[in-house]
Amino acid sequence: MNIANDLAVIVVAGLVGGLLAQRLRQPLVLGYILAGIVLGPLTGGAVISAPHDIERLAEVGVALLLFALGLEFSLSELKPVRRIALVGTPIQVAVVLAAAAGAVRLLGWAWTPALWFGATVSLSSTMVVLKTLQSQGRVGTLSSRVMVGVLLVQDLAVVPMLILLPKLGDLQAGLPELAWAVASSIIFVALMVVFGTRLIPWLMTAISRRNSRELFLLTVTALGLGIGYATYRVGLSFAFGAFVAGMVLSESDHNHQALSDIIPLRDIFGLLFFVSVGMLVDPAYLRAHLGLVLGMAALVAAVKGAVLAVLSRAFGYRNIVPLALGLTMFQAGEFAFVLARVGVAAGDLDAGHTSLILSVALVTMFATPPVSGLVTPLYRWLRARSAVDPVLTINVEACGMRDHVIIAGAGHVGLAAARVLRALDLQVVVVELDQWRLETCRAAGIAVVYGDASYPAVLEAAGLAGARLLIVTTPATETVLAVTRLAREQRPQLHIVARADTEACLADLYALGVYEVVQPKREAGLEITRQALLHLDVPAAEIAAMVERARRESFG
Repeated sequence: MNIANDLAVIVVAGLVGGLLAQRLRQPLVLGYILAGIVLGPLTGGAVISAPHDIERLAEVGVALLLFALGLEFSLSELKPVRRIALVGTPIQVAVVLAAAAGAVRLLGWAWTPALWFGATVSLSSTMVVLKTLQSQGRVGTLSSRVMVGVLLVQDLAVVPMLILLPKLGDLQAGLPELAWAVASSIIFVALMVVFGTRLIPWLMTAISRRNSRELFLLTVTALGLGIGYATYRVGLSFAFGAFVAGMVLSESDHNHQALSDIIPLRDIFGLLFFVSVGMLVDPAYLRAHLGLVLGMAALVAAVKGAVLAVLSRAFGYRNIVPLALGLTMFQAGEFAFVLARVGVAAGDLDAGHTSLILSVALVTMFATPPVSGLVTPLYRWLRARSAVDPVLTINVEACGMRDHVIIAGAGHVGLAAARVLRALDLQVVVVELDQWRLETCRAAGIAVVYGDASYPAVLEAAGLAGARLLIVTTPATETVLAVTRLAREQRPQLHIVARADTEACLADLYALGVYEVVQPKREAGLEITRQALLHLDVPAAEIAAMVERARRESFG
């Protein structure tokens, strides 16, 4: 019963740590790591009797996270970032590895452990980055897609590292294994593309016809973990196989149901992973070498963040993307712990080396959520103090710049509004900062201005002076209020229709004199009610009166 007792203690401790983190307005991940530090054997309590068993279970969390990630991001969505992922990521890994190895060489480390250190900190944390993006509502943005592409290639880089690093004394023996790993990866991906895209959708259709929710969940989990295990058996990464399985499944008709079913399981095993990470921290080493740890963590974060920002800029990404990459992916990742264990087993790392690696990784992981939260305000601050760049416009001249409608945000809501207005032969100009959505507008022939609608130059390029109506559809409260205030300053009499996802935002928008405020969730509830009353044969006029009365009461 030892493992059962350990799991019970970890889940309860994770709950307490998660509640504390939420109270402090931090991602739950940090609470889980704190729980692991408290429970860990190096703290003195030795509450967990079988920490190595927990570590093995925690590896499933990484695989499930990447499996769910593959379900969310299809191959077509990753195509726009393939250049920076396939070319830029190896450059980033090599530069950071060399810089970090050189830094610890100055501390007196030999070349072999120095290269191990550089390798461990050159890879970012997939789990921390994705959890941070989810908590900040940035999943689906261009910067998040770039991060996913870079993280995927970084995870693939673990394979050659695990082969070559233990054989630093005899590289010739490791080269044949590396060649086999590359060939295996190519063969595996080819098989998944040729056969997986046909067999997996067929299997999911056959399982769904049995109308068993449990069997469906079991099939989804078996696909993710089973394919991951198959790649592990041939010498590739467990997580890599799970990710490819998710990508293949995302192309089927059952991807949304599979994702919703796998998320709870992913979160539980993710809890185990982060608690196991916390259990590796030695508080005594941190206290004794706090200055060294903080200094090295700051150096790693600065170098890695700068390299990622410069590379993203070099590959053509502008505006907020370089800043987002630099301030979100600067940490050392979960594979630092995997590589450190392998280094110890190979006899290349001693206790002092391992403690510094783990401490730097943990400090940078802890710093990620608060530092990443600075992306938007810092970007606004920099833009306000920088020279105004020419604003990119597409199809704007053809639409005319008088009596048109400006739509701030080209998400699902904004695009739907744009298509309806264009069908009525009304002129529309969309303002969008996401490159992927901009390309969607370009393909649809919609006039679009690339930029942040909360900046005067961008709204000016969209023709605010001659606009007939402004529609603000972005869900971010700060952006909605910023765009509305700017439009009110420039055109006090302009009619504005804005989206408000919270009660506080609704009140602020009406205080600014917005013509109409729409709350999507409330309107969905009213529409469902209206449809229900229609099916209950309530007269249409009575339904309209009731819905309008409910809307007035809701908005005070």
